[in-house]
Amino acid sequence: MANETEIFDRETLLDLVVNIIPLFIIFFFIVAFLLFNPFGVEALPSGIQFGLLVAPFVLLAILTYISGKAIAGAEKDFTVYLPGQATVTGATPLHGTESEETSPELEAGDDTSPELEE
Repeated sequence: MANETEIFDRETLLDLVVNIIPLFIIFFFIVAFLLFNPFGVEALPSGIQFGLLVAPFVLLAILTYISGKAIAGAEKDFTVYLPGQATVTGATPLHGTESEETSPELEAGDDTSPELEE
């Protein structure tokens, strides 16, 4: 199992790549406009320009962190299946919660879910 001291494991970081790539793009433009400002330096236009870059950068960074915590927490709290296998009857989970692993249905060898029984 992964190191418990890490905030995000490899799979969580792969899920967050869709947010991390835009963060790098916005960061590139912030640095580029700080070093080489093609529009000149005036208080109001430069303030609006950097505000329109810094505000989304900060908000996306916060959203990415919160999403990462939610994804990591969901993987610890719920049963995790291979992609596309969560609704397949009899699918073997990668790992599950402790309460599901010790449930009497699983100990008895009954692999049908209670929701599907009528």
